[in-house]
Amino acid sequence: MNQEALVEEAKKAREFSYSPYSHFRVGAALLCADGSVYTGCNIENAAFSPTNCAERTAVFKAVSEGKKEFVKIAVVGDDKTYLSPCGVCRQVLMEFVDPMEFEVIMAGDSDSIKVVKLAELLPESFSPMNLKNHVKKDIF
Repeated sequence: MNQEALVEEAKKAREFSYSPYSHFRVGAALLCADGSVYTGCNIENAAFSPTNCAERTAVFKAVSEGKKEFVKIAVVGDDKTYLSPCGVCRQVLMEFVDPMEFEVIMAGDSDSIKVVKLAELLPESFSPMNLKNHVKKDIF
């Protein structure tokens, strides 16, 4: 799937946003290695900390259905310019992808699109590889 089509899927997902507090809608579309796409939107909560971002919603939906190999994600907010994933979402993505290969497509309502590798957004990251020698061997 090309980046424009993935961005359009993210825009569709944004329509389902539950954002009564910030009024800032976000949609995400996650492309899996097998070609399937999982979408997500931000879901706010009055207590704020239980709020879940669009990117994590998409990842959690995919993982809950057995998908763990991802190629790229498109993120679209309500701004005209592109939107970058928050730090928590970057860390969640790091759990499942090769940061040197995984593409993050950041878009907005204009034609402004920026594509970067996750490694550019989360340099010096902490990943499952950091734990490889410190936890039970059967986990890896």
